[in-house]
Amino acid sequence: MKISREVKIGAVFIVTLAFLIWGLNFLKGKNVFSRQRVFYAIYDRVDGLVTANPVNVNGMKIGQVSDLYFASDSSARIVVKLAVKSDLLIPDNSIARIYSEDLMGDKAIAIVLGTSKRYAQSGDTLKNEIEESLKEEVNKQVLPIKKKAEDLISSIDSLVGVIQYVFNAEMRADLIASVRSIKQTIGHLETTSQVIDTLVQTQQSRFATIIANITSITDNLNNNNEDISRIIHNFSAISDTIARARVSETLKNTNQTLKDVSTVLTKIDRGEGTLGMLINDDSLYVHLNSSARDLDMLLRDIRMDPNRYVHFSIFGKKDKETKKSRGKSSE
Repeated sequence: MKISREVKIGAVFIVTLAFLIWGLNFLKGKNVFSRQRVFYAIYDRVDGLVTANPVNVNGMKIGQVSDLYFASDSSARIVVKLAVKSDLLIPDNSIARIYSEDLMGDKAIAIVLGTSKRYAQSGDTLKNEIEESLKEEVNKQVLPIKKKAEDLISSIDSLVGVIQYVFNAEMRADLIASVRSIKQTIGHLETTSQVIDTLVQTQQSRFATIIANITSITDNLNNNNEDISRIIHNFSAISDTIARARVSETLKNTNQTLKDVSTVLTKIDRGEGTLGMLINDDSLYVHLNSSARDLDMLLRDIRMDPNRYVHFSIFGKKDKETKKSRGKSSE
């Protein structure tokens, strides 16, 4: 049977149309000749997710996004249709998470398997989740640093204002004068250190002698440690002996003696007794002074004319004449 040309053209057109439909569906991520399951997830935003983006489980592709559309005319929520080709059992509490697949920002959906013992069936809606983008993560990490930097800049600005207020022209002049004084002081210290260095160098031998003497003294103290201990022990024994002596009784007797002396002095001051009369009454002094003067005159007369008072006569005649002459002189 001869096939007409029109039938051939129609058959080629049908086959071509079928391949075209299959190609278009393949480009959209659909394979009309393979068995697949369909799941849904509803999001408030999709952040650039488009059809044919992969659906992964633990990094392995098990399907792709087959369609996106709004949930209703009055709702802006977006329904994402997931075509899963794998026979992997997906628990019904699994999560369909939108995430950035690479640094270029290409999106994909990762199904985070849940722990439920019940499994989702084709046509079920999974829980949704959107992973924060790299920009959002960076912003989240940078935001506290930014806030701290702003606070730090504000503090630095306040500090600069305070410094400008404190370090006015007068203060700057004082600081310059202080720096100059410090410089002069350092110069003096350098001069002093040079003088000390020169002194140490010139007196090095004397310093060595002094150190040697100190060493000798310490050696002597160390060698005579027992003698020093014995001396200290003797002093301790002497102090104990003094402490045991009847010092209190001695002081008591001394106090009594001082009281008696005070009583005697009081009586003398009142003129009681011979010594008191001698001190307080000057008549005795006058009589004693007169008697001393008479005695001095008598001694002087005896020295000038001793024969008047003392003479010797062998025959006794002169003695009688002397007596007569005395009698006449007395008359």
